[in-house]
Amino acid sequence: MLLPIIVGLIYHEDHVITSFGIPFAALMVVSCLITIRRPKNNSVFSMEGFVSVAASWIAMSAVGAVPFVLSGEIPNYADALFETVSGFTTTGATILSDVEAMSRSCLFWRAFTHWLGGMGVLMFVLAIMSSKDVRTMHMMRAECAGPNVGRLVSKSKFSARILYGIYISLTVSEGILLMLGGMPLYDAVIHACSSAGTGGFSIWGDSIAHYNSVYIEMVVAVFIILFGVNFNLYYYLIIKKFSMAFKNEEVRTYFSIIIAATAIITFNVLKLYNGFGDALRHSFFMVASTITSAGFSTTDTAQWPMFSQTLLLLLMFVGSCAGSTGGGMKVARIMIIIKTGIKELRYIVSPRAVATVKMDGKPVEKDVVRGASNYLILFIMLMCISLLLITLDDFSIEESASAVITCMNNIGFGVGRFGPAGSLGGLSSFSKIVLCFDMLLGRLEIYPLILLFAPRKMR
Repeated sequence: MLLPIIVGLIYHEDHVITSFGIPFAALMVVSCLITIRRPKNNSVFSMEGFVSVAASWIAMSAVGAVPFVLSGEIPNYADALFETVSGFTTTGATILSDVEAMSRSCLFWRAFTHWLGGMGVLMFVLAIMSSKDVRTMHMMRAECAGPNVGRLVSKSKFSARILYGIYISLTVSEGILLMLGGMPLYDAVIHACSSAGTGGFSIWGDSIAHYNSVYIEMVVAVFIILFGVNFNLYYYLIIKKFSMAFKNEEVRTYFSIIIAATAIITFNVLKLYNGFGDALRHSFFMVASTITSAGFSTTDTAQWPMFSQTLLLLLMFVGSCAGSTGGGMKVARIMIIIKTGIKELRYIVSPRAVATVKMDGKPVEKDVVRGASNYLILFIMLMCISLLLITLDDFSIEESASAVITCMNNIGFGVGRFGPAGSLGGLSSFSKIVLCFDMLLGRLEIYPLILLFAPRKMR
């Protein structure tokens, strides 16, 4: 919280001394007290890793909401908690109707939560801490997105440092390019942080459309797509193992989906814009923003044909690559589920045939295949439960479903009044808490949060 305090002092916002200073001081005192005595047994196994990650994310969200309340800019704690969870989980959904009225320090804090949550707060801790590798690997498994998590190098701690080095480099590069396009330094920092976490918080009510610049839109679109790529591939490019990067089946599918969806939507919305170029510009940006879960916008998709809106809704489910900062179910997991379905169809036709699910030409482990299927079942089940709870607010089924889908997939906007031009501020406090849970489920990919609240017998 030192960074927003510095930002506030630069812009002569005196409230940062209390709104950020009080929780900062309280956290320092509490952290010192609870770390004076170290436990004799500090072994971290799979269960401890998942539970500690889930508990940490809930705790940091609860504390991260305090500055909004103390500053008086979001006086209702349920609203402040929703905004903070949306930030850390990189969802980008907001309850604010007038974001431009907020102070510079609070706007920075919103965007900075995106940057911290994108790669993972505990991943950042692992990158700088000195700890036993067996402890850090279980935490990486719990916080990293995707059907399978591996190390880049032999030590998990060094893997985290490499990933964060790539993450910081991409963030700085985008910020510089945005400034070259005429964006002020403060604006560039905010949008680079939001892009890095593929979150979508902006300092303007009309998001990226405020700048009305094709250059800025393309820079943001390209970088959110890059942040949606598995970060392991960047490491392979750095060490010049180009074959390992380019043969990745998930990345090829990811880019193919973006190209195909952009082309289809462009022709579908062509009549709404002044020429093919204008339609392509908005279609490409919104496809990139949706599949990566960034949540930025350059146009109100509520005005698009229902076909294009439905296609964007499907892209929300698919999401970006495993091991990226993007949301959704992940392309790799979708591919595994589809290939498993095809394998089962072949088995029905030819029971004696031996078929395996393959990715990148290699058989996928049975545990990974089973995990992908189980994840889909849990995802649909929890989504239906959340939808049932949200309908208590008496919104239409389409709007309620879009609110749940956008939060569980960490997208940021839905349809109707919850579209890019709207907000989720009209929901009740109960619904906001439910959606907070959904956002955490989506970011931590269900299991850590379920294990945290599961009865001891189920663990």
